[in-house]
Amino acid sequence: MDDDAFNMSVRKFLKKLGVTSQREIENAVRDLVSSGRLNGDETLRVAATVTVEGLDAPITVDGTIVLG
Repeated sequence: MDDDAFNMSVRKFLKKLGVTSQREIENAVRDLVSSGRLNGDETLRVAATVTVEGLDAPITVDGTIVLG
C-alpha cells in the first residue's frame, strides 16, 4: 500500500465531505430559521455516519451545533 496516496485520498474525501456537509447544514438551518421552525438560539444534535466498502462497521461521529 502506498501510504502517501492513501492519506491524500482520505484527506480529499474528508474535505469534500466537510465542505458539502457544512454548506447543506447552513442552508437548511437558515431556511428553518427564516420560516420560523427554528428560533435561532437552539443547540442541535448532529451525527455523521461514513460507510467504507470493505470495512466491518460504519464510522459515526456525534456532536452539537450551537445556533446562538
